[in-house]
Amino acid sequence: MRSKHAVMASDYTPPTDPLNILHEDHQIVVADKPAGLLSVPGKGEHLADCLLTRLQEAFPQTLLVHRLDRDTSGVMVFALTPHAQRHLGLQFEKRQTKKTYLARVAGRLEPKTGTVDLPIGVDWPNRPRQMIDHENGRNALTDWRVIRADDSESRVHLMPKTGRSHQLRVHMLSLGHAILGDPLYAADSVAEHPRMMLHSEELRLRHPEGGIGMKFRSPAPF
Repeated sequence: MRSKHAVMASDYTPPTDPLNILHEDHQIVVADKPAGLLSVPGKGEHLADCLLTRLQEAFPQTLLVHRLDRDTSGVMVFALTPHAQRHLGLQFEKRQTKKTYLARVAGRLEPKTGTVDLPIGVDWPNRPRQMIDHENGRNALTDWRVIRADDSESRVHLMPKTGRSHQLRVHMLSLGHAILGDPLYAADSVAEHPRMMLHSEELRLRHPEGGIGMKFRSPAPF
């Protein structure tokens, strides 16, 4: 039986924004993913449109390195050679990349800085939802820093130290400050927010050829 939370093909209406390429060289291409577009194809032809396939139309050799959730926007890096894919993949696996997200969350988040250290696992009866799972979950670590806040919402930087599925969304929910517009974890806020207020603002990594440190940024559209 399909989960009531699963993405239905009939519900998938990806944006038609043209590709926004932030950087391109002979090893990597960095793009700004719009909210509402899958990173990789889903199951079935109606879920085939995604950032990976759009990039492959322009750069046929494009290879996947990491993912962003469909409703998250922002910086993504892709490899253009198998060597680059391996090199970048190891950087993500060994937590050598640095990722900064911008989010708007419900309520006043206090204190102004902190860390969430709670394991995350699949909420099987309600998948693709994830949940805090102290018995079977995988370790997950997120730092936060409040930019500004009032009683209705907070604007925060989130710095994940691990890469679990829905990590930022579940960790913010665990604090009682769900990300606004999140269709899975804050459904009551969707009507007031046409998209999930989560954006991959900055990605730091080492170039696969030579190891030079690089930083890519995309201003949040909200």
